[in-house]
Amino acid sequence: MSARKTDPGKTVIIGGGHNGLVAASYLARAGHHVTLLEAAGQLGGAAVTGEIAPGFKAPTVAHILHLLSPTVARDLQLESHGLSLSAKRLDTVNLDEAGGHVSLRDGQVLRASRSPISDDDKANLAKLHRRLVRFAGALRHYLERQAPRLGTRNTDDLVTLGKLGLSLRLLGKQDMREFLRIAGINVYDVLEDELANPLIKGAYGLDAVLGTHLGPRSPGSLITLLYRMAGRVDGAAGALALPRGGMGAVTQALAKAAQAAGAELRCDSPVARILVDGDRAVGVELDDGTTVPADRVVSNADPKRTFLELLGPGELDTGFLRRIKHLRMRGTAAKLNLALDGLPGFRGLSPEDLMGRILVAPSADYVERAFNHVKYGELSDKPALEITLPTLQDASLAPGGKHVCSVVVHYAPYDLKGGWDQAREAFADKLIAQLAHYAPDLPDKLVARQLITPLDLERDFRMTGGQWHHGELALDQFYMLRPVPGAGQYATPLPGLYLCGAGCHPGGGVMGAAGLNAAKRVLADQEAGT
Repeated sequence: MSARKTDPGKTVIIGGGHNGLVAASYLARAGHHVTLLEAAGQLGGAAVTGEIAPGFKAPTVAHILHLLSPTVARDLQLESHGLSLSAKRLDTVNLDEAGGHVSLRDGQVLRASRSPISDDDKANLAKLHRRLVRFAGALRHYLERQAPRLGTRNTDDLVTLGKLGLSLRLLGKQDMREFLRIAGINVYDVLEDELANPLIKGAYGLDAVLGTHLGPRSPGSLITLLYRMAGRVDGAAGALALPRGGMGAVTQALAKAAQAAGAELRCDSPVARILVDGDRAVGVELDDGTTVPADRVVSNADPKRTFLELLGPGELDTGFLRRIKHLRMRGTAAKLNLALDGLPGFRGLSPEDLMGRILVAPSADYVERAFNHVKYGELSDKPALEITLPTLQDASLAPGGKHVCSVVVHYAPYDLKGGWDQAREAFADKLIAQLAHYAPDLPDKLVARQLITPLDLERDFRMTGGQWHHGELALDQFYMLRPVPGAGQYATPLPGLYLCGAGCHPGGGVMGAAGLNAAKRVLADQEAGT
């Protein structure tokens, strides 16, 4: 994306999360006078590294990198701005409650304890994984493209739809039929049809629903697994990585790239409202009353916060307003960060096993039972867990010989009966006890703990409903339907106002594609004079 010869004017970006930083870089590189406004005291949104005790640093919310756009990484030269990986292609070790485990990577069983995996299951897993990778690959190209509108004669939309159809057709007749058969169904049934081992099914079932308001039996949970597998690390689809310095290192590199491009980045600058003159966005007003005029405003806030709070219902027609109000944004995940005086011992695992990703998802049925509680605003008795010990790969995160443990807790409802303020400490105690079942000495090594609930994600990170995807990932809130018809191509019904956050296509995860796509749309409108 090259700069125009004429001055494109001023662009204000609301929010310094990764998508806002990506959009800032591309627009500044194209000659825009970019001012990015972040409410918090540091850039990065939920992809930050924070101190949980003196000398102990942990990835505050997001903790594994697997979806970062290779286009963004290449264009913005993130390696030259300090981004490096402490670990690539992490193994996944899934634990059962009796002390057994299975270790997986790229659809292969690396090792298993207690009950060996049958040769048939190993072959079926490899075959299923290859097929899912193929299906995810057919979708991957469209992560970095504006989703087409339906029912129009716009040439670009028709071309994109045609290419999508061609990508599916090139899968071959048999695989295309299989894709169309399973795309809208639940991941549980697919796993039941193909596999026997419960630990393998539990690992894939949890991957399909992490961060969503879905269980493995929920319709559409297969497409969310394909979405996750569309990422690539070190050339491997669906692979997982740990950035050196935690996830904050990713957004620090993005911030350096934006500054190198000429963008102005301001922290401690919460936006109170978007300014409108006539029928166009013309800047923002901060909480302290300061105004920042602009030729256009690009919001990295979630759609509900953008339209209902920052813009206001009075600027929207009733049909669009109704669609925004009906967006589902129910957070279901909490984050537990632990500072430890030493390395905990997990039953049946070696120190090398602990260097990967550890799951507590003994079966797909276990994950589904954990989800059942969320439907009624209750805490799961036994939530599913995704655990990393990043200090085994990056000793800079803790004092010598000490460690941090990072745990995504699924499920924990945003709308908890009785409220989170009363339940927080009891739930943290329950989680420590659950971890102690697998790592008996962990409580004795505990120095400090930090529990971030979905309510905290809303309060501290400004994610409506505590939903880290800025809107649930579901078939009716996906692709050209994301976030809603009328705002599915980054431009909004109000001229001069754009969206660039995870609430847009392609969705959440530390990806950067929404920021890239939004910048492309801004530049295309600029070129067209709109």
